[in-house]
Amino acid sequence: MHMLYNSDHFAVVQFEVPAEGDSGGVATARGGYEIVDKSARREIFLEGAMARSFREGVQALIESGPSEDEIDAFLSRYTELAQQPVVLH
Repeated sequence: MHMLYNSDHFAVVQFEVPAEGDSGGVATARGGYEIVDKSARREIFLEGAMARSFREGVQALIESGPSEDEIDAFLSRYTELAQQPVVLH
């Protein structure tokens, strides 16, 4: 687990879970990105194709030297899909 971004409005954490090898001894890693909208108190977990698309978008954004507001605007596009409430235990 790696904290990638943390602002007043959003937090992004990358998860990498090593998978156990199948009977053929081939292991593939699993993982994704959790994006938390602190204001709305909701989160979304991206994996698979959506996680790859997110990573590509972040890489393109970083190349432009974005401000915190631009990063937050990018993240808000994903959190519009968030349905999972953030619950503290």
